[in-house]
Amino acid sequence: MKYYFESEKSLDMSEVNRIIERAFAEHGSGRARMPSKLYVTFPHWDFRTMPAYLPALSIAGVKIVTVHPENRALNLPSVMALTLIIDPATGHPLALLNATGLTDMRTGAAGAVAAKYLCPKKEIVLGLIGTGRQAENQLEALAEEFSLRDVRIWSRDEPLAEAFVKKYPQYEISICNPKKTCDCDVLVTTTPSRTPIIKNKWIHDGTHINAIGADAPGKQELDPTLLVRGRVFVDDTGQAVHSGEINVPVAKGIFSPDMIAGTLGDAVLGRIKRDTDEGVTIFDSTGLAIQDLAIASLALKYGKSSEIPFYA
Repeated sequence: MKYYFESEKSLDMSEVNRIIERAFAEHGSGRARMPSKLYVTFPHWDFRTMPAYLPALSIAGVKIVTVHPENRALNLPSVMALTLIIDPATGHPLALLNATGLTDMRTGAAGAVAAKYLCPKKEIVLGLIGTGRQAENQLEALAEEFSLRDVRIWSRDEPLAEAFVKKYPQYEISICNPKKTCDCDVLVTTTPSRTPIIKNKWIHDGTHINAIGADAPGKQELDPTLLVRGRVFVDDTGQAVHSGEINVPVAKGIFSPDMIAGTLGDAVLGRIKRDTDEGVTIFDSTGLAIQDLAIASLALKYGKSSEIPFYA
């Protein structure tokens, strides 16, 4: 068995976008095998197990990911992960991947794929609510699909926002208040908030939103009336109802699963499209195990590795 590390540094973001797009097409076609992720919760954090099989890529495995929002104070990532790859034919473990950076990249790629199919423009003003690692990956992935005319950001942590601006001198980036940040073509929310940050009245018609931060029960970033107003696309219906942006509005009876417009797989396959340049579209991203397998297939090709003896 091999252990792969620092794999994400060897990957091209455009190639990551395409392999994640393919994974969503497989999901939409019903060919992928993937139960919903399983949560084990602690007082202030959780860990999740995410198994899947992608026959089209001949890859199977499981990711274990921890989510601890307070880790920044310990100088640790808030999300850390390992992915175990097994041989679909024999069950033999093939590789163990440091999937922390890979998780960031595959989530960014999902946002880029969603915007590719649901945003009516190719040159955009991008708004980012939150300026952590996931905001960086969303920016980098979206830049492969769109021309970024302007980037507007907001963060509760002003030094983090300033560091974000310095990291990307190639873009016109402005630190704004939340309302001004929402005056954009594509809005990305990447916070761990449990109370809505984004107000319905701030979002103009024609906006596409990638709702990334709500990935566990109780989390939400958007005014629920915005979900009712817009057309909501999910990565997976079961996971979204349980732990996506729609989970709290569903639990409160404000939003119901039958109001979901479709999955991202439906959009990639062309079964459901954005029906007008007006209106609002929302991608509710919870993160799928098939994304982890898809990006793992690239890491196995390009990443650095060391051998780990495995004994039957």
